[in-house]
Amino acid sequence: MTDTTPAQMTYPLIMIISELQSLVGKENVSLTEADRFAYSCDYYWVPRVWIDRGRMPNLPDVIVHVENSKQVSRVLKIANQYRIPVVPWGGGSGSQGGALPIRGGIVLDLKKMNKIVEINSESMTYTVECGIIHQVLEWELNKHGYSTMHLPASSNCATLGGYLAHRGSGVASSKYGKIEDLIVCMEVVLPDGTIINTPPVPRHAAGPDLNQVFIGSEGTLGIITKATLKMFPLPEKRVFRAFMFKDLGSAIEAGRIVMTNGLTPSILRLYDPVETKERLQRILGIEKQGAYMVYGFDGPSQLVDVQESITREVFSGLANEDLGPELGELWWDRRFHFYFPPYCLDLPKAFGTMDTVATYDKIIHVYSAMKEAVETDFPNAVFIAHFSHWYHWGCMMYDRFILDDVPDDPLEAITLYNSIWDVGIKAALEAGAVLNDHHGIGLKLGQYMKDQYKDAFRVITALKDSLDPNHIMNPGKMGL
Repeated sequence: MTDTTPAQMTYPLIMIISELQSLVGKENVSLTEADRFAYSCDYYWVPRVWIDRGRMPNLPDVIVHVENSKQVSRVLKIANQYRIPVVPWGGGSGSQGGALPIRGGIVLDLKKMNKIVEINSESMTYTVECGIIHQVLEWELNKHGYSTMHLPASSNCATLGGYLAHRGSGVASSKYGKIEDLIVCMEVVLPDGTIINTPPVPRHAAGPDLNQVFIGSEGTLGIITKATLKMFPLPEKRVFRAFMFKDLGSAIEAGRIVMTNGLTPSILRLYDPVETKERLQRILGIEKQGAYMVYGFDGPSQLVDVQESITREVFSGLANEDLGPELGELWWDRRFHFYFPPYCLDLPKAFGTMDTVATYDKIIHVYSAMKEAVETDFPNAVFIAHFSHWYHWGCMMYDRFILDDVPDDPLEAITLYNSIWDVGIKAALEAGAVLNDHHGIGLKLGQYMKDQYKDAFRVITALKDSLDPNHIMNPGKMGL
């Protein structure tokens, strides 16, 4: 890799670089090809296989590291003046291509905006800058006896702003909610550089909830720079228990009964028979046939005991084997092993996480439709799924396809990959599912947004046109 020198740049770009350097300091503006290359790829499979096959990805023109919201505001004003794309960057751990600089421009790295502003033990909230790595935040709250209770697998590398921008979810969401349920208020820099604050409480009748306009917008409507969120006391007690079910239908019914009767498990995780056999055997040592399901409760000891007892009774009536607390506790201890070597899915395999969500009356039909569509049209592909985030009305399916035999040619590989995606997503939509639960839309799923929203998509495009008339913010994402 070589450095980009002024001799290799156009004079307008040199002018813009000079303005950015004056704003944030030369040390916070990077033009090296090595840095530009590093910011050209997230966890999305397509750019990774492209690079793995020796192809050059789309590079940003410049990397800018900002330290406060005023600098973010000034950068966006410069970008608007020159009509330059801006891609916000947190930890780069997204799996949908949401941070890819597909049209060059400025990658705006927010990780220097990492201050903990306040820990409020009276209101049980914390206020932080959104470039903070989540694990750092969690450790700091733990020192004071609190937790975010937002515990995703990407905690060690992703930022809070990334979770907000992609509507993220942690493993304990069935009790504590997804990130949109945890938000109290936020500071946002609009595309024209205006800095706004949403109302100081999330529940009110003073018009629409502005928090929800920006949560899940993936940097297309502005940049979330600071946020206040709920926090929780570290639980007095945690218990886990695992069961084997002969089929998915019985297991989903068990989860439905628990969630619709007011019980609050922090963990409900159900693996289909294929993933139970192929992955849990490696990670947990389970050598049984059927669908593995684990639940967990946390909080005050007496409340935990009562809820766990009721749930165990429900599960015992529908499951074919009680595996006891040990295999539940083992899952908790190894819950992130699924996402890290040597257990995670990675190149040279092709793999895709479609991540669909549906109501209880549709979810098993969505699973069956997707599995049949993928494995019928692509006999070499294996469809697996687990159900990881549960609500009063339905649950999320973390559905994946795995392909061992991937063409060497990157164009052929990506064409095949996209074809499998297309078949699976269309089957899901036809069966009544919604595109995504918490990984975001990004570049990967943007083409399906009109199919998902139909005529309502014009509301989203109208927001985009109003807030970002020059369309500089994270272009090409979310179908915008």
